[in-house]
Amino acid sequence: MRATRPFIDGAIVALGLALLAGTAGAQTAAPTRDDIVGKLNHFEEAAEVDLPALKQQVMERAKTRIKNDPGPVNRPLIAPDLAKLPAFNAQIQFDTDTPIIQPASYQTVGRIADALVHSSLLPYTFLIVGHVESNSKTREANAILSQRRADAIRDVLVNTFKISTKRLHPIGLGEEQFLDRAKPTSAVNGQLQILTYAKLPEEPRPAAASAPAAKKPAKKR
Repeated sequence: MRATRPFIDGAIVALGLALLAGTAGAQTAAPTRDDIVGKLNHFEEAAEVDLPALKQQVMERAKTRIKNDPGPVNRPLIAPDLAKLPAFNAQIQFDTDTPIIQPASYQTVGRIADALVHSSLLPYTFLIVGHVESNSKTREANAILSQRRADAIRDVLVNTFKISTKRLHPIGLGEEQFLDRAKPTSAVNGQLQILTYAKLPEEPRPAAASAPAAKKPAKKR
């Protein structure tokens, strides 16, 4: 028994180190500011998307029972033009079935804020797009949840990081535009997207003030 004890102790230590290594490898490092800027700073042209109309279409389609619905794999994208925009896909963790952001994701949200105030991105507005993977809940419930989560990210960026609200447009797409259509239940479909949407309108320049008229010299008496 004494001869086997060192071997057993060594095996336990090796197993512990392997488990720690596996846990470290499973954790995804938060993206850097430059990672996000690199994804978002190659804007070419705005997508022709009417956001208020799109929100209405998402809700209407999500709650309508279509007799011949092709299912989540073959369901057509509700806003295919969004795929033309520069995008950063963020793995934001929320509490189950809520828009409450988990503390583990605060760093990622902070990095997004840092990127949005980078000099190369200041001239632009952005979409905050919420998605939800296919699950046991109704499509309508998931559409509402995805909008609330997009709103929650907008609120943190505005209230905590002081990003101008006019630069951020939250939109929830629920199950109506999967990021991985081949695997509707994949966690990838729960990722939140930041899309470079359009250029900010230029502020009108104030008119140049006219020079005051020269005073005439007083007449000598």
